[in-house]
Amino acid sequence: MARPNLCDPKLVLDPHKKLEEKRAPLKSWANTSMGKDRRQQVEIENKVLSPSPSEPGVRAARRPDMAMDCIEENGHRHALSLWLTDERGTDSTILLQYGSLDMAPSLLMRDMEVAMEKLGLTFVKIYALDIFCDMMRKQSSYALQSPELPSGFTSCTRAILVDWLIQVHDAFHYSEETLYLTVHLLNRCMRSCRVSIATFQLLGMACLFIASKREECLLPEVSELCFLMENTYSKKQLLRMERHVLKELKYDLSYCYPLHFLLLSGTITRYSAQVLWMARYFLELTLLEPQCLVFQPVQLASAALCLACRVLQGQLFPASERAWMTAGSIYICSERTAQRILHYIARLVMRAGASETQATFLKFSSVTRLQVSLHPCLQSVLPLLGLL
Repeated sequence: MARPNLCDPKLVLDPHKKLEEKRAPLKSWANTSMGKDRRQQVEIENKVLSPSPSEPGVRAARRPDMAMDCIEENGHRHALSLWLTDERGTDSTILLQYGSLDMAPSLLMRDMEVAMEKLGLTFVKIYALDIFCDMMRKQSSYALQSPELPSGFTSCTRAILVDWLIQVHDAFHYSEETLYLTVHLLNRCMRSCRVSIATFQLLGMACLFIASKREECLLPEVSELCFLMENTYSKKQLLRMERHVLKELKYDLSYCYPLHFLLLSGTITRYSAQVLWMARYFLELTLLEPQCLVFQPVQLASAALCLACRVLQGQLFPASERAWMTAGSIYICSERTAQRILHYIARLVMRAGASETQATFLKFSSVTRLQVSLHPCLQSVLPLLGLL
């Protein structure tokens, strides 16, 4: 396979960068989840958009599928449970630990609205919690049922292709969402399409081409993509594969990015830039591991952030202690599931620099990413989890 030289891409979705001007993002959950009549930016006073802390039930009354319940323990009301019902009638519980029930709804809304607006996931604050709840409901459908690969393919074969796609993606300076969508489409195609080793690279490039059309503003020439594959395939073959992929996937390109959950948590918790870059490094490493395909995006994001905090011993500031309680509400995986993900990530980290799939390791060794893949604390990640 062709291996283009790695380039340092520009920063994307930096949670520590202040917004200089409020404008509608080109690609956001608000654009893809709402009708055109709801996309208009309307200047409304903040006191009208956001309910006051003395009116905790105002926001809950807007959503018929959300109910709030107070949990009592030893006579104290200290927690809030949000029950979200999806289209199939399945309930999932989000538990928020709070010192006071009166402050919980307003705290959740304020932190989530600020975080989603800062990351460009919405440009109308009043819809922030609705979009987040929709993300939580739909993200469970993006986890695959089994990590098994089609016959004739091994985890090493898949890892080599994903590593090459990471290099191509990095050379084009694409956004991180494009990479995650590319790998997601590739995983789905490997289970729904007839794929052979001879056309495996062509399939990966077609998935990248489709993902770039959905997420990017500027697209490469088809001939340029063929050149990166050393002209092994013609332009006609690439376009034919693109049509085949879209047909097999029934033109369903939706995906709930684990990166969004990670950046939401990191923005709310106000962790340092080093912790966030380390978590993004861990999260991108999971793209190489087929065993991680069975986990939900929010589970992968929470495990990556948790491991980054343990490795770097990240400390919370007093001002962000309450915000961390809010961010903890999206960690809906069990302790056993979290430990499994942590073990997979730890083993990926230990062999990242020594294996032939080093694209992610080299990418995160750049100065723009704070050289997190070269951090000396990573050598103790296995003993930290008790794996040695």
